Amino acid sequence: MSTIGGAGGDYDSKEEWTEFEWLEDALSIIENIEEQSYQIHPSIKQEEEEDGDGGDGSFSAEFYRCGTDWSCLSPAAEVVEPSHSRNLKQANLWQMWGQNKPSSLSSPPPKKKLKPTQFCSQGKAASSSPKHNRPRACPFYKRIPDTGFSVDAFRYGPIPGCSAYFLTHFHYDHYGGLTKGWSHGPIYCTPLTARLLTICLSLNSLYIHPLELDTEYVIQGVKVTLLEANHCPGAALLHFRLPTGLCYLHTGDFRASKLMQAHPLLANNRVNVLYLDTTYCNPKYKFPSKEDVLSYVVRVTKSSLKKQPKTLVVVGAYSIGKESVYLAISKALGVKIYANNSRRRILQSFGWPDLSTNLCTKAIDTCLHVLPISSLRYETLKDYLKNHVNQYAAVLAFRPTGWTYSEGLGRELDLIRPSTRGNITIYGVPYSEHSSFTELRDFVEFLKPDKIIPTVNVGNPDNRDKMQSYFREWLKG
Repeated sequence: MSTIGGAGGDYDSKEEWTEFEWLEDALSIIENIEEQSYQIHPSIKQEEEEDGDGGDGSFSAEFYRCGTDWSCLSPAAEVVEPSHSRNLKQANLWQMWGQNKPSSLSSPPPKKKLKPTQFCSQGKAASSSPKHNRPRACPFYKRIPDTGFSVDAFRYGPIPGCSAYFLTHFHYDHYGGLTKGWSHGPIYCTPLTARLLTICLSLNSLYIHPLELDTEYVIQGVKVTLLEANHCPGAALLHFRLPTGLCYLHTGDFRASKLMQAHPLLANNRVNVLYLDTTYCNPKYKFPSKEDVLSYVVRVTKSSLKKQPKTLVVVGAYSIGKESVYLAISKALGVKIYANNSRRRILQSFGWPDLSTNLCTKAIDTCLHVLPISSLRYETLKDYLKNHVNQYAAVLAFRPTGWTYSEGLGRELDLIRPSTRGNITIYGVPYSEHSSFTELRDFVEFLKPDKIIPTVNVGNPDNRDKMQSYFREWLKG
């Protein structure tokens, strides 16, 4: 067991990742989904809607007045005893946070009519609003009760009562708000994520505290263990055990697996409250396993190259994540992987020999290229091919994301129909680094937590009602 003191990480950064580059990562997610005619990823969009301050127009106010019997944390006295019933029941979260429920929440406030002046006019009207000027309050589900901990809550400035900030992984919708000027408190994360914070954001290493996976630390009297999240490189589940015996598990973003169920910390210990990544908490999302999708991608690639040997293979990816897709192609074909300078710096920081040794610096040296996922559009790929017209006659591109999945597809990957225009072919393949609906169900049924707090798609009462009904069904046994 390790006790965390004041020493920070010792990583050096000679080059700062530009604001454009990390913002491009977030925009690429939004652009990809909009191109597919989906709504903006909820974990990004909901942040714009949350307020969490308990005022009449806030997310938390809407949560309390909706009357939904969803999974939320009850007072500590109700969950300490292991013999207590697992039936879900509505708890008074205002009481949990030591506050009185505002009387104004007893009934919905009348809808306000927006005046024309409330909309931005060359950026002036919005900035004059008192609410627009005040700091945004941290949503309750980003705080760990009875501790000074917050999770993925960096865009709210210094959070009152927060003395430790945890970062589950290095995706913009989770680290958004972090800059090299951060000074609000210590940041706890995996060593790989810590390296990315210094390489990409130039954070002061004194504030970064790397925690190894599967190692128990004591932070401010709380036992903390980070577990593999099966999401992107460096992503972790956060396991908190309080001195009272209460146990909280925060999944961040994760893809549940049978391997997680074999972890001693989860197999042998009760979890009182589960903060669950509910990105795909909808029965229509029952996409195939990662392994099946990777096999399909390799099969399609080999078939395409057999028909047209002069094919340039492109894989779309975010700044981190989807590495397994182009690694699988690289190994199957015995070719190197080309990525630009910024991406290579990030990939080399992982410390993965099978990846680092297969990267190349010149595009002409390999037929396998990695581009931002937002670049996987016909016109963009057509222009990209023009730069390599002497070498290649066609482009085969893969857009790996769970949002490309459709119910009609099921697990029959051979039913996927690519988008083809001329010599440009784009496959949307359901390779997801989030849990499918069935994987969420299996994980919850295995873990059997006392309470579940969803962390994605929570801004809409109908979504909360649906998720609550799923939770009740899963916890019946």
